[in-house]
Amino acid sequence: MAKNEFNRRSFLQTSAIGASALSLSAASAARVYGANEKINIAFLGVGGRCQQHIDVILQMQKENKNVVPFAVCDVWDGDPKLGNGKGRGLYPSAERCGINVNDKTRVSKDYRKILELKDVDVACIATPDHWHARMSIDAMNAGKDVYCEKPMTRTIAEAQEVVDAAKKSNRVMSVGVQSMADPTWTEAYNYVRSGKLGKIFQGQTSYYRNYLGGQWRYYPITKEMSPKTIDWEMFLGNKFECAGAKIGPSSKEVPFDRAVWAQWRCYWPFGGGMFTDLFVHQMTHLISAMGVRYPARVVGGGGIYLEYDGRDVPDVATIVADYDEGCQVIISATMCNDTQLGEMIRGRLGTLKFTGGGDYMKGFEVYGQNIAGGPAKPKEGFDKPIHTFTNEKAGNATYALWANFLECVKARKRETLSTPELGAAAFTTVAMGVQSYRTGKGLFWDKSARKPIDADSSWATKLEARSKQGGKPSQIIGWQGGESGSVVVPPDYMKLGGPWINGQDPSEPGAKKTSISTPKVSDETEVAEVINSRSGILSKLRRKLKGSAE
Repeated sequence: MAKNEFNRRSFLQTSAIGASALSLSAASAARVYGANEKINIAFLGVGGRCQQHIDVILQMQKENKNVVPFAVCDVWDGDPKLGNGKGRGLYPSAERCGINVNDKTRVSKDYRKILELKDVDVACIATPDHWHARMSIDAMNAGKDVYCEKPMTRTIAEAQEVVDAAKKSNRVMSVGVQSMADPTWTEAYNYVRSGKLGKIFQGQTSYYRNYLGGQWRYYPITKEMSPKTIDWEMFLGNKFECAGAKIGPSSKEVPFDRAVWAQWRCYWPFGGGMFTDLFVHQMTHLISAMGVRYPARVVGGGGIYLEYDGRDVPDVATIVADYDEGCQVIISATMCNDTQLGEMIRGRLGTLKFTGGGDYMKGFEVYGQNIAGGPAKPKEGFDKPIHTFTNEKAGNATYALWANFLECVKARKRETLSTPELGAAAFTTVAMGVQSYRTGKGLFWDKSARKPIDADSSWATKLEARSKQGGKPSQIIGWQGGESGSVVVPPDYMKLGGPWINGQDPSEPGAKKTSISTPKVSDETEVAEVINSRSGILSKLRRKLKGSAE
């Protein structure tokens, strides 16, 4: 055996803690929810991010929060030298959790064996993205509540299946977007729906980074990573299906590669690069603050402009998402520059600008709008906020999200701070951005089929038809502002507009008033009829005007 090779045998030999001292019997952790009863947690996928989850649970243990790190699963034996000395992988994580590394029932490379344990109450899923859906569904079907890392799934079809599984099983599920523990987003949503910003038009956000070696290349590759210590077939997941498709490629398609294993975020079969790893964070809290969910139309762009290192995913990306509520979200990123775009929500009467960054924002400031053409207003003062919210909350957002999740588990409350329904909506937007980027097409969201379809002109035509019919602007979920900031006041001279019939000025007294009417549009299915109808009206009018001229 090589000097630095790490496997189960060497770990057991070098471990400083005796196996007998680590044993925890199933009887001591019986599954009963009560004020003084324990919640047993199984960690599925114990890489770098999961070590932070383990940190949280161990801290809660010290605080007598009645939680137990009960089982661990990973396809890699692990390396105790990684992770700032904490170690990563199966056996180092078992030791961290105080679990006997010889206990094959609670320490396994097969997650199914872990889910069979009746004493497991919660599954914490922190695997690569392509495993999230399969494990989440299987865990809920096995009667476990689920804390799943973002993105909730790897495909849109999987996201819908997870939502359905959560509803059917009535299990509690939280998606690991830790920023949702920040009260800033709830406060922003309450301000938005109050109508004080007026009609909402646009939200924007970004996620910029700059790393010398290329994004995600900072995950180290070690000699200990080999087919002897990694169950490569299990990692790929080609023998498993979800939403009617294999969850991963075969070993013939993707032979073992240390770089693919350790830096899987760089490759399409296992994730979506900054789209799904980073955009999901920003998209989740931004759409929750704006009061929108699934998009109507999405376009994604970008490319690999610098990081020519064999990766699949782009180093520059932008998504533009339009919503039926009559607003838009723009999210942009590059991995080659760390200067952020301002995160904000724009309305007719004001702009809400978020301050700070990270898991907890400092809060937000609202700036008024000096609407051109309106009543005379002093120009001074628009550079000063008219409203300020200061976030007093700080600390570990992951801890806060876990605390909320565990409270919901005990209370059997499905409305966590980061629900699967919200997770699916945010993921769908970014996944449509990925699909648009990779296919070069704009995409629509088909509400009834719950899947994306190729875009055409119908969405834009629908909104144009709304203008012709003079309908009121659509508002976001929970809107309470009436018509505040949602009314256009036409200038008096617009009375001079209108078609001239038989050469007669429509503004003159006694002139025959004729206008082009557009049928009412209730949904997308009527758009084609609107187009045809409007075309017919225009044709008739042209013929009439031509006849008058002759």
